[in-house]
Amino acid sequence: MTFFTIWWQGYLSPGRMIDGLLKRRAPHCGFVAQLLRAALDSALLYLPLFLLGRVPPTPSYVSFLGTERYYLTLVWLSPLVLTSVWLFGGAFIHFVLRLSGRRSDVDQILNVTGMAALVVGSVLLVWDWIWIAVGGVDQIFLGITHLMIDVWAVVIIVTGMKKLFGTPNWLAILLAIGSILVSLPIAIMFMRSPV
Repeated sequence: MTFFTIWWQGYLSPGRMIDGLLKRRAPHCGFVAQLLRAALDSALLYLPLFLLGRVPPTPSYVSFLGTERYYLTLVWLSPLVLTSVWLFGGAFIHFVLRLSGRRSDVDQILNVTGMAALVVGSVLLVWDWIWIAVGGVDQIFLGITHLMIDVWAVVIIVTGMKKLFGTPNWLAILLAIGSILVSLPIAIMFMRSPV
């Protein structure tokens, strides 16, 4: 299965996506997926927002990064932040699995979580532009819709944990949600809503 076929299977059949990932080198596929997701956000969301003269609705939390040019900053900063989020989330899953005495392979986990981020991140990119086009201005509601769309990433991660390690559903769900929660402080600190 090619990289793009695996990506497409993430929308149609998470089980087949995981089967395809098992034949790919880990964590390379997940790393490429995460970088591609970040590049899409940088080039197709943050750069156009900057060129349109938009300013984030909330000020920068980092004193040396000015709010007026924050979307331009996110062009180069989002790949670093999203890669950090990916690594923290994958490390969390691996740590909990090993701490509970279960099988784990951090490389395979990073493959799954990286591809899950690309599958869901691509949808979020389209959703954000739909939101901008219709004039949506409520960033809280936008954030809630992002979390609703993130449920698909949870489905992909749960499928991966079951196929890779035989993780029970309840634990796989907690791991997937936990990996999102431990990454939120980094995302909140640096990322900004497009509206």
